[in-house]
Amino acid sequence: MSDWEIKLQQLLALPSENEVVEFKHAKNSFETDEIGKYFSALSNEANIHEHTEAWLVFGVEDKTHTVIGTKYRHNGNKLPKIKYEISQQTTEKISFIDVREIMVDGKRVIMFKIPAAPRGMPMTFKGFSYAREHESLIALSIEKIERIRSQERSIDWSAEICRGATMDDLDPEAIRYARVEYARKNPEKVDEINAWTDEMFLNKTKATLRGKVTNTAILLLGKPESTDYLTGGAISRLSWILKNHEGENISHEHFSSPLILAVGHVYSRIRRIKYQYMSGGTLFPDEVDNYDEFTIREALNNSIAHQDYRMQSRVTIVEREDSLTFSNAGTFLPRSIEDVVSENSPQRYYRNRMLVETMVAYNMIETVGNGIPRLFAIQARKFFPLPDYTFEDDTVNVQITGKVLDMEYAKKIANLPDIDLPTMIILDKVHRGRLITKEQADILRPRGLIEGRFPNIYISRKVAEHTNDATTYLKHKGVDGPMIEQAIKDLLKINKNMLTHDIRGYLMNQLADSLTEPQKAKKIENALQKLRKNKTITFDKETRYWMPR
Repeated sequence: MSDWEIKLQQLLALPSENEVVEFKHAKNSFETDEIGKYFSALSNEANIHEHTEAWLVFGVEDKTHTVIGTKYRHNGNKLPKIKYEISQQTTEKISFIDVREIMVDGKRVIMFKIPAAPRGMPMTFKGFSYAREHESLIALSIEKIERIRSQERSIDWSAEICRGATMDDLDPEAIRYARVEYARKNPEKVDEINAWTDEMFLNKTKATLRGKVTNTAILLLGKPESTDYLTGGAISRLSWILKNHEGENISHEHFSSPLILAVGHVYSRIRRIKYQYMSGGTLFPDEVDNYDEFTIREALNNSIAHQDYRMQSRVTIVEREDSLTFSNAGTFLPRSIEDVVSENSPQRYYRNRMLVETMVAYNMIETVGNGIPRLFAIQARKFFPLPDYTFEDDTVNVQITGKVLDMEYAKKIANLPDIDLPTMIILDKVHRGRLITKEQADILRPRGLIEGRFPNIYISRKVAEHTNDATTYLKHKGVDGPMIEQAIKDLLKINKNMLTHDIRGYLMNQLADSLTEPQKAKKIENALQKLRKNKTITFDKETRYWMPR
């Protein structure tokens, strides 16, 4: 039984719905606006009642908790889009953590996992905040709004004091290393820095608060045995895992505090090789590292900085034959990776503000807001695939590929007229078959970079011709109406008579991948009826055969 099936059984076993659990019949459909209101209400209630998540469940009778099943968006292509649709109308474009289909005795149940509203920020939908009162949706009361807004967002987990911990629980070598890096970052203060005691240094760099050891100090500078002082049962661990081309683990190693030194140990485990390729315009090949030192350290340190340590999880680094994947627990707080790259500035809210500021001071991460754009620029400059960020199951993953996958495509995308890095990132998502927002599509369409009706979009003919990627273009565009009609006529010339099912079976794979199965079937049906009305073909109602006239 999967974790989701176990969770469903736990929810069904509740004596009744509560502030963070809502069951709905949704037998055939459910208004998107109503889902948005429940998203806001359940998210706010989760915040107020100090839960990390809330649940909206379709296909269950709310009184008896009997599973009745639901046909809501039973076409699999439509269900994942609800995450995007909701995000367009919510605070900070936050959406469901995940949406899953679960089968219970042959009956379909849909589980929506909703994050708690951010500390200090009520969750809104279309500008309004909602709450629960018994079984009803109501406006979030002024009292509850003030309760959420009054939460001290400046007080974060990384700033909490580790009771019982002292300076003796910190690693002297880690402190020396931190002092060297701080001096490297502030060369004009070297004499002043050298005169500071360790206690003064740690206070000034915000690892400690007035001499008291914080979670930040233990994570970055603590001895391995000091991690027991971390509050909330948090874990300080980096796990490096090496996999072969079949996905099997062939080696692994775990590293604990002090993380300021552990990062170097992980870096030494990763295989770095010289990679040669012909970039054009010269008889000599370019030679680059498969992974830049900055790329590895920035991705790893970002995972450490933004990990949700309250989830008692670890940071993982999975090394495969030609890629690295860095994963940390927690939701991605900026609205999107595209916003981070285009704005190139600090975000408004950090999960671990003290930890981030101390890591910047110790030269572990770039000046806040600059590191990720530089990471993208490095990959683009080498014609390597751009970093691939994915967010699912309360986890942020970033995959860094260490080689050129398609040199011609990479070079020509980079040389498209007037294409900047943020635009390249959005176009890269389209090429990967990922969903993009309506606003992002509106950036690409005027430049002639995409075609298709939103959200079923694909790279345009202009891009396909520029990159010699006609195969991908035709796969997404599919054949048009006249070509479908000609294909039907050709089929009937050869077979003389055919059932609708057989015609559909032949043509379905010829249509655009961006279309759903029902949309493809409708196109074929329209072509058949047009040919019948034009008296090009005929339909025998008794035999159910289509035949040429």
